[in-house]
Amino acid sequence: MSILYKISTIYKKIRFKLNGGIIRLQPAGPSQGTVLISYTTLPFIMPRSINGHSNRWECKEMANIFLKHNYTVDIVDFDNATFFPKDQYVICIDNHNKLQQWSKILGKDCIKIFHITTAHWLFQNTAEYTRLHDLKKRKGYVLQPRRTLSPSHNIEYANYASILGNDFTEETYAYAKKPIHRVHISTTHTYKSPEGKDFSNARTTFLWLGGSGMVHKGLDLVLEVFSKTPELKLIILGKKDTDFMKAYEKELSLPNITCVGHIDLGGEAFLKYADEAVALIFPSCSEGTSGGVITALHAGLIPIVSYQSGVDCNDFGIILKENSIDEIKKQVAIISSAPREELQHRSLSAWKYAREHHTREHFSKAYASFVENILRHKSKN
Repeated sequence: MSILYKISTIYKKIRFKLNGGIIRLQPAGPSQGTVLISYTTLPFIMPRSINGHSNRWECKEMANIFLKHNYTVDIVDFDNATFFPKDQYVICIDNHNKLQQWSKILGKDCIKIFHITTAHWLFQNTAEYTRLHDLKKRKGYVLQPRRTLSPSHNIEYANYASILGNDFTEETYAYAKKPIHRVHISTTHTYKSPEGKDFSNARTTFLWLGGSGMVHKGLDLVLEVFSKTPELKLIILGKKDTDFMKAYEKELSLPNITCVGHIDLGGEAFLKYADEAVALIFPSCSEGTSGGVITALHAGLIPIVSYQSGVDCNDFGIILKENSIDEIKKQVAIISSAPREELQHRSLSAWKYAREHHTREHFSKAYASFVENILRHKSKN
């Protein structure tokens, strides 16, 4: 990291704090009003973090789209507990639970938009606690919940919603009967075609890729399959939960299981592991759209995932009929014994699907269309 970049970052952070945690962006032309985005300020104060998570580039692009329509844009972090709107906003976008809290301040004329990136909080919290309870009954381990969400009535207070998800994710919000516009999640990285992969060797190696919440994302079930199938290999990539690592210390030390931990998805090491594996296993209990699964599709890995992962797999992947040890074992066996030609076809189809649906360009077009429809409706009223 250069000295100039360090100085620039420190300056931006100081200015950011002095401004009450608000990033303000001005359009090139006369302002048509001010839009508030409650999401993430990271891409604005730490530009080099843009590839750390897909939401960083997406938030920046959302702001850029409103700037192109000549709106001033304020951005705050969704978890900023001290910020309250003081200016008059024509549109407010929030990622979690601020629309109810700010509703009276914003007023009835402000268009309120819920930007949905997870399943409904009641579904997600119930799903995670169910997983943790099942683990306690099955193995006698009591681990910490890591993906629970605080209560939110955003969907009830929203005029519109944008959603990063599929049928599963949207179904958890259907009760509110609000207009929901689907936008495919983008990605932080793209990779070359897997056409040249050696599928004959890769067929016995599988990969799990996820953030914190290893039980939430089904790694306990996956480990219990691979601990009993020594002929198959498992590579684990992602942030380690300390209590999980201790509970599954025995399984994680087996010779056919490699736990790498956090990894740079743009680095050579990730490409090496992706090339060694034939498929991703991801039996998560609740997602919006899993960014890890999308990364795997871009790397040409065949998805073996839960319905609750929020990713459409068409005919190239496998949606688990149930998130159980027996079902995972069954589908792993099917993929590991499939003809090389079938594996290659599935892999290429996964890669092409990701390229056609989950890119920054696709996100930009879809979100721009969503904004244009809202502004068109606003101008008629």
